[in-house]
Amino acid sequence: MCRSRRLKPLLALLVVFLCSSLSARASVILIPMDAESQKNHLKAYGITYWMLSKQQKVQWLLNYRGGSFLLPDGEAVRKECQIRGVSFEVLSDAQANAVLDGISSPAMNQESVILEKAPKIAVYSPKDNQPWDDAVTMVLTYAEIPYVTIYDEEVLDDKLALYDWLHLHHEDFTGQYGKFYGAYRAAPWYIEGKRLAEERATKLGYDKVSEQKGAVAEKIRRYVIGGGFMFAMCSATDSFDIALAAKGVDICEPMFDGDASQANYQSQLDFSRTFAFQDFILERNPLRYEFSSIDMTAKRKVPKESDYFSLMEFSAKWDPVPTMLTQNHTALVKGFMGQTTSFTRDEVKPTVMVLGECKINGEARYIHGIKGKGFFTFYGGHDPEDYQHRVGDPKTELELHPTSPGYRLILNNVLFPAAKKKKQKT
Repeated sequence: MCRSRRLKPLLALLVVFLCSSLSARASVILIPMDAESQKNHLKAYGITYWMLSKQQKVQWLLNYRGGSFLLPDGEAVRKECQIRGVSFEVLSDAQANAVLDGISSPAMNQESVILEKAPKIAVYSPKDNQPWDDAVTMVLTYAEIPYVTIYDEEVLDDKLALYDWLHLHHEDFTGQYGKFYGAYRAAPWYIEGKRLAEERATKLGYDKVSEQKGAVAEKIRRYVIGGGFMFAMCSATDSFDIALAAKGVDICEPMFDGDASQANYQSQLDFSRTFAFQDFILERNPLRYEFSSIDMTAKRKVPKESDYFSLMEFSAKWDPVPTMLTQNHTALVKGFMGQTTSFTRDEVKPTVMVLGECKINGEARYIHGIKGKGFFTFYGGHDPEDYQHRVGDPKTELELHPTSPGYRLILNNVLFPAAKKKKQKT
């Protein structure tokens, strides 16, 4: 009897120890995205995409420590984080629940969004372009997020429906070959590019490159209206809208398409067809490296040292979409230039949300809108870590910029289609 009595307290202590061990056992992985805790913000998005591709759901903790991610725990994900150099923290169920309870408080401008499915990604780009020709393909490659390259043939053959997310490479949808004529018309790469574009247009059944590019822009427009997600940077932003507004109107001078432009073409633009811009004035001079008054590049008075833009703050609980797109570890992002650097604020449609702006210069840098059932985001500039990229400049080495706030904005858009849809309140 005495021995039995002595064993009972020991058994009780053992049960308490086992229960406390089980409750403390790690069950989730937190990938912090604040400036202090994360060594590689860009590859953290790759880990999240990798988990989604394994049919695992992920929680995106908006405005919590820079927009952190909460993942199911497992030896495989820990090892993958270690291999890719991504900082992570191991949380118990109790700790994770405490974090989520705090986020759900009405007093906190935070929200937890469930990411359900790895989006299928397409990049609209010439097949011979290298990944470092474009900021999006660079960061997708660095973050180890898979994508498929498509071009005019696939778009016109209605292949866009196969993809959830589409990026537009720095394309000229107006048929003016990037307006490089003034400086590079004698360059071998310009001559060869023009020849190939004309050859492709003929092969696809069009008389002019401008007509063929306009048809591509129209297909992309329908893709978004039908529910697709589109992301564009630099000249693919304004040239896309210009092509839509100029449907059926010849805005090209003879050096681009062999005949004169249409008389008074400015007055024939249809701004109701565009996604983001209205009331813009086209640049008629073929020698000028500019498409229209949308772009602020030539009008900017901002020194490089003070060239930053600020991200707008939104209600995470009421407006989760713009909140997702602006997640970052800083509210102030270093500026960078491109053929289309930023957007004239007065020419942005009132229905379009400005996500990032340079108040000093009165310009919009990063904008987002809804078209039909789909969404689009326009981001000014060429390369977030190359202030003034020029033709022939060396590529950016993202290994040197693993915490780039400017590149994070691109990756926010990549994950956006993975979010479980909630009805937007505004």
